[in-house]
Amino acid sequence: MLVLTRKIGEKILIGNDITLTILDGGRGEGIRIGIDAPRNVSIHRSEVVDAVSASNQAALHAAEDAGSGDANPEQLIIAALGLAPAPAPGPDA
Repeated sequence: MLVLTRKIGEKILIGNDITLTILDGGRGEGIRIGIDAPRNVSIHRSEVVDAVSASNQAALHAAEDAGSGDANPEQLIIAALGLAPAPAPGPDA
């Protein structure tokens, strides 16, 4: 890991097409960073990716536990959001 010290307004270049700019700092423990990158580059906060992955895994396990192979996508989304348990298959299944 490369560790750098930057002042507000200074930039860090990554390759030829990604620029990080230090926008603001010194308020508590957080700083603001601007990222300039091509549209084809995905930029995600790691804590959001981790939370979505955990939610997807929980929904998958809930669906497997309930045997809901025939559940409709809307029911699986509701279960993934933790709003209701994954549905069990109906009598027609």
